[in-house]
Amino acid sequence: MKKYIYSFGRGRVEGNAGMKALLGGKGAGLAEMTRLGIPVPPGFTITTEACIAFFECGKRYPDGMWEGVLSALKRVEKAKGEKFGDPDNPLLVSVRSGARASMPGMMDTILNVGLNDQTVVGLAKKSKNEQFAYDAYRRFVAMFGNIVMGVKREVFEEKLTEVKQTLHVAHDTDLPVADLIELVKAYKDIIRKWTGKSLPSNPLDQLKTAIDAVFNSWFGARAVTYRRLNQIPETWGTAVNIVAMVFGNMGETSGTGVAFTRDPISGKRQFFGEFLSNAQGEDVVAGIRTPSPIVALKNTMPDVYCHLTAIAENLERHYRDMLDLEFTVEKGQLYLLQTRVGKRTATAAVQIAVDMVKEKRIRVEEALLRQDPLGLDQLLHPTVDTKAKVHVIAKGLPASPGAAIGRVVFTAEDAERWAQRKERVILVRSETSPEDIGGMHVAEGILTTRGGMTSHAAVVARGMGKCCVVGCPDLVVDTVGKSFTARAVTVKEGEVITLNGSTGEVILGEVALVQPTLSSAFKTLMKWADGTRTLKVRTNAETIHDAHVARGFGAEGIGLCRTEHMFFNGDRIQAIREMILADTTEQRQLALSKLLPMQKEDFIGIFKEMHGLPVTIRLLDPPLHEFLPHTDEELASLARSMGVSVGCLRAKNQELHELNPMLGHRGCRLGVVYPEIYAMQVRAIFEAACELMASRVRVTPEVMIPLVADVREFSAMKTLCETTASEVMVRYKKKVSYTIGTMIELPRAALVADKIAKEAAFFSFGTNDLTQTVFGLSRDDAGRFLPAYIENGIFPQDPFAVIDQEGVGAIMRICVEKGRGASPTLKLGICGEHGGEPTSVIFCHQIGLDYVSCSPYRVPIARLAAAQAAIMGKGHPAERAA
Repeated sequence: MKKYIYSFGRGRVEGNAGMKALLGGKGAGLAEMTRLGIPVPPGFTITTEACIAFFECGKRYPDGMWEGVLSALKRVEKAKGEKFGDPDNPLLVSVRSGARASMPGMMDTILNVGLNDQTVVGLAKKSKNEQFAYDAYRRFVAMFGNIVMGVKREVFEEKLTEVKQTLHVAHDTDLPVADLIELVKAYKDIIRKWTGKSLPSNPLDQLKTAIDAVFNSWFGARAVTYRRLNQIPETWGTAVNIVAMVFGNMGETSGTGVAFTRDPISGKRQFFGEFLSNAQGEDVVAGIRTPSPIVALKNTMPDVYCHLTAIAENLERHYRDMLDLEFTVEKGQLYLLQTRVGKRTATAAVQIAVDMVKEKRIRVEEALLRQDPLGLDQLLHPTVDTKAKVHVIAKGLPASPGAAIGRVVFTAEDAERWAQRKERVILVRSETSPEDIGGMHVAEGILTTRGGMTSHAAVVARGMGKCCVVGCPDLVVDTVGKSFTARAVTVKEGEVITLNGSTGEVILGEVALVQPTLSSAFKTLMKWADGTRTLKVRTNAETIHDAHVARGFGAEGIGLCRTEHMFFNGDRIQAIREMILADTTEQRQLALSKLLPMQKEDFIGIFKEMHGLPVTIRLLDPPLHEFLPHTDEELASLARSMGVSVGCLRAKNQELHELNPMLGHRGCRLGVVYPEIYAMQVRAIFEAACELMASRVRVTPEVMIPLVADVREFSAMKTLCETTASEVMVRYKKKVSYTIGTMIELPRAALVADKIAKEAAFFSFGTNDLTQTVFGLSRDDAGRFLPAYIENGIFPQDPFAVIDQEGVGAIMRICVEKGRGASPTLKLGICGEHGGEPTSVIFCHQIGLDYVSCSPYRVPIARLAAAQAAIMGKGHPAERAA
């Protein structure tokens, strides 16, 4: 019979850190800490395989699982010297989720399982502390009622607030015993009213239904959303950890906390965390009370603090990474309840990895693999300009750095609705809960009135790279009225605020931001990445500014310069429209002659900025109708400025109209019908190159012909380019070294790549259009239904964001094999936005491309992903960051 239960505790431990896939991260961590002799309460783990079998069996336990639970429970009873359900000497347990990947707060936990009207009396007598016993009981009833029986958490909180206000009590722990007993009764009445059922009093029934609830939470809405956002497979399942309760709410010598072995915000090598005296774990994580910094424990419980820091150092040395620790102190005795690799900002991730290499704890390859390439985007976030005049209306704890500007909303649902309208929003809550995950994902930043640096909001925001300010006591949130008040200033839904995640300031209105400066640790990491990768990284740029930014981020050339983007400003759009309206070749050439010096000026600036690095210039690609206006007002204005009738413009629009312009008269098809357009562009490229060469500036132009489907198209355009280039070079008496290649955007081009490769010097995959043509999808229209495909699991990801390796990737492989087979020196690259998406970059490395090209701010991401691809290609055992 399959083994579904793994125990840990005094004298017995059956798991270890290497069993995360089976025991989940929490279960594997508890087993490993037990092996290391760290004080951990006894317990056992129900495996992820049991979870998967539970759903496969129609939500029934697999054979032998429940019997295994009862057997393991007896071992816990023996280790603790207590009995589950015993009215005189009761054992209480926690029932907690634990997937193999960290999913903070996304699944369910139930504490104090085993309490009822009889066992609470025994707990009170045994502890000699009625207040503690009934505080634990009211917590259990609320948690069980919410998680297992489906009563909204807010209903219990409202009742608690009502009692505290009536008694003029500030903290839960100050409630008298008699009122706690009445509160428990009120909670039970709430459950009966909401569900029509009573709270189960049999401890084994409580345990069974709690296990069911944790299993079911794997498919809860927030867990499903989190898995989708973080690409965690639903087939993994969650483990369930049943652990003997230890109590932090037994007075001032007890408490609970969360700690990190290093600062998860900056990455500094300093112990970081928070502690709440006389509290249970959910008080810290949920942000119900604002805790004290961990260093306060040094003063109140110095022996515990010393023991805790020693354990933290021991665990970090053992795991060779920064760790997140959950702990409870019961009457001066320290217990560790969890250890896992800690969530951190990108700044901290880089700093910690570089420091650990210097400390000789990890190798350079591990440091690179531990980074999430997309996380580097956080390092490029702007911050509030320190010189700007600001109106600070509140200040909280700076839980996640950067700056965020947006319109205030007060619910996760509203955040999602506003974001769908393309509005930037700041989600404001008293405290966030796991149900808010969707709204947190779309928000620019998160602001809470309660909670600390290790609260749910803080941990999740750091993992997402979101600016976050928590524990802001100056704020009074009116969720019903959709407003908040701070220092006599009322901010209503839809009004704009700015969050400074570096200082914790809440600022009224929109504030000027400044671009970040990159740390020395970041530069060190990127140097390591560049020394490791074989894939070159270029940028997509058609302005001097973009080229300059990209060079600053380490771009090794331009992989896509879209010449049509240069036509949409001022006099240029006028000249291109004159060209479109021309009836003869001579008229078109006259209009193009106005564009020539403008194009040449652009190319001179870009060539100068790139200092001899390759610049791939795509000749005109979009259909001509995109340059003409379509509304009556715009047509009338253009007609007046050009001295033509509105009817003439309408007729030209009608003439250029296409039913499917994406597959219409565009790309090289324009060059075939109107060769003078491409001739002008090539002339501008080579005049710019020759003039710079005369000034001893090195240039490396690469001319790219778009939307080729047949080698004869390419050959015709190549001849046109070579003839024009030759004429310019003869006139300038200069010899420019250049190449001519094509963009692979059509499946047919990939299938006849061997023929095209005999003529072309390079191929660049235009994966945006290639995805459209392989799938038969219109990128502009697919947004209406693609989300449903992803939500329903038909597509694992948006194919316009992540390369579809099975379909589009197969076409790319055919093209690479055929192209290189015909021309071994063929240069291969990619210039769609996929070039900055990490898994797509790794795929490009695997199929043997020479370079990827992406937008300027994605260049560091691509550099790191390319390094990771090179390391993984060598079979390095370390895992890449999730």
